[in-house]
Amino acid sequence: MCLVTLSEVKKIYHTSAENLEVLKAVDLTVDEGTTVLITGESGSGKSTLLNMIGGLDEVSGGEISVGGVVITGLNEYELTDYRNRIIGFIFQFHYLLKDFTALENVMLPCVIADLPLKEARSKALEFLGDVGLEKRKDHYPSELSGGERQRVAVARALINSPKLILADEPTGNLDEKNSEIVLNLLFELVGRYNKTMVMATHDTGIIQRGHKSYLLEHGVLKNR
Repeated sequence: MCLVTLSEVKKIYHTSAENLEVLKAVDLTVDEGTTVLITGESGSGKSTLLNMIGGLDEVSGGEISVGGVVITGLNEYELTDYRNRIIGFIFQFHYLLKDFTALENVMLPCVIADLPLKEARSKALEFLGDVGLEKRKDHYPSELSGGERQRVAVARALINSPKLILADEPTGNLDEKNSEIVLNLLFELVGRYNKTMVMATHDTGIIQRGHKSYLLEHGVLKNR
């Protein structure tokens, strides 16, 4: 069953000097339980595409549907609810709250969703265990390595059982060893929990790990 549909989606940035067309009538379908990889050079529009699917950026034209809901027609309140219930984000930068422990950072989506604190803590401990960091639960981001911080971000993205994981260059700031660790964990957990994932990456070496892969070039999405 199809989970995500993009129909002739465009993105144009208007400046005083020019109109920059970043995405040109992009069409894309993503089936439930599959992983789609989108590659392309920096500045090609990969992040913009994911941000629009995630309701973080507005489209300039076209339509995006996720789970049968046309998100391009939602208001800001509805988009906030959509992001919290349907989407799990993993960004290039971990965006952990510096004054929160690893456990508290992972708990946060559950707290926003009004889950009782005891249940939120129990779930957060489970997902920290999934990424091998249960013994680091009381450490703050400044006390964790870059790879550990990104593994906390993976746990946080998964905790609310989102229908769709959006991963934007999730290992872009990591060295080769930690990149491999984080990617292996991410693909393993996405498979274990039968999640759908769209990942933007510049690493063409991992395209065989997805069910489908595309190249975004000059605003056009092409099959690989």
